[in-house]
Amino acid sequence: MASLSGPIKQLSSASTPDIEWLNLLLNEWQLVADLLISDLVLWLPGKEPGQFVAAAHARPSGAATIFYRDISGEPVRALWAKQVRDAFETGETIDQLAIGSYDGIPNRFTAFPVRRRNNMNQESVKAEPIGVITRHTNVADTRTPNKVQINYNTAGSDLLRMIGEGTFPDFGNSTGPKRGAPRANDGLLRLDADGEVIFASPNGLSVFNAFGVTRELEAQHLSAMVTPLILGGANKTVDESLPLVLEGKAPWRADLDSKSATITLRSIPLKARGERIGALLLCRDVTELRSQERELITKDATIREIHHRVKNNLQTVAALLRMQARRSKTEEAKESLEQAMRRVAAIAVVHDTLASGLSQDVNFDEVFERVLMLASELAASHGTTVKTQKDGKFGPLRSEIATTLAVVLTELVTNAVEHGLAERSGLVAVHVERNAKKLEITVADNGRGLKDGGVGNGLGTQIVRTLVEGELRGTIRWFSPSEGGTRAVVALPL
Repeated sequence: MASLSGPIKQLSSASTPDIEWLNLLLNEWQLVADLLISDLVLWLPGKEPGQFVAAAHARPSGAATIFYRDISGEPVRALWAKQVRDAFETGETIDQLAIGSYDGIPNRFTAFPVRRRNNMNQESVKAEPIGVITRHTNVADTRTPNKVQINYNTAGSDLLRMIGEGTFPDFGNSTGPKRGAPRANDGLLRLDADGEVIFASPNGLSVFNAFGVTRELEAQHLSAMVTPLILGGANKTVDESLPLVLEGKAPWRADLDSKSATITLRSIPLKARGERIGALLLCRDVTELRSQERELITKDATIREIHHRVKNNLQTVAALLRMQARRSKTEEAKESLEQAMRRVAAIAVVHDTLASGLSQDVNFDEVFERVLMLASELAASHGTTVKTQKDGKFGPLRSEIATTLAVVLTELVTNAVEHGLAERSGLVAVHVERNAKKLEITVADNGRGLKDGGVGNGLGTQIVRTLVEGELRGTIRWFSPSEGGTRAVVALPL
């Protein structure tokens, strides 16, 4: 979406409510530029009296631009200064009497005032203009106008007039970035105040022909022609607001499904002096787009179901390991099986998180909270009490990193409880630091420290080194601080 940039705000004297309305306007004005086949420039009053600065610039999509480079941020040129100032001070449309020239391109220039509604709950409009829009039309590229161009120009002129009256855009306009939103050249219908079609562009006719309409659209009520096709189509549930869109009475969007096609509509009510005089209806055939979206939704649901089943299978394996550990007759076998059970459970936690969301990124802070719960359960099984503490945020991580890191941190926390705090109560503290390039995690305990000041060569240590240095391409270091305990520092590149 277009919006006023920070530097432009600083150059202009516009108030915050004015800026909010102008941002709403900028989300819509590409449509106006396309209909008029003209460049549009928004001018706002500057900090000094009588000064105006170009706040934004829109080029027509279907024609050559007059301005090769964007003029946003530039002061108004002397060639246009009087018309811009007069339009702002009088609130009237100001036409250039003679054809002008810009960079050698002959063009016709018109200045239109911009007004805004006071708020979304009132129809009242601020009397004084808040800015000026200038229209620059390349007259060197002018051809004999045809029916389509005449109707497009009339529609664009109506919208510019409404901008001057403060009735366009509307607070209810659906300007969100929805995939497949219709544009002027995708298909355009113009309706009168009763919902009868008075003009249909060739592309608009093609869209409704694909939908199943076989008759001419002009001089017909669109709602009456389309409704039977919707009711007989694949979509049995009809949106209650659909008639308001088809008759141009509400500034909303709607998707229509029939047996042969899916089209998306956008209604823009047209007003003159506050009275509704008709509407523009933008339309687009989005059959292929919606089919792709449905496929993506299906695939996403399938992936989440796979993660759910993997999680269930891993939990089953962990339960079997736990049962086997309880039946083991030696402490060594029992301990090995319990360690394997915790590693499998850590991986299951990540898959459980993936199964509950749409993204393949994992909120690792949620995962790690459950890893710390495993530490508390382990301490309880050894007849001790361990307090856990976490400082900092992991943030979102890719699933492949999250799975490996969960196993690494499970090993480090488990070692801190089993070895550092063996047969004693204590604290396991985790400190996290993250920036754009690196993630650093410190796991510390206040236990007995490293034996003989060095790291052992047990299976847990080997697993951690292999995963950190091989899978995560990071580093890990162990320390025995002078105040006691053990500290492990893991650094990972992001």
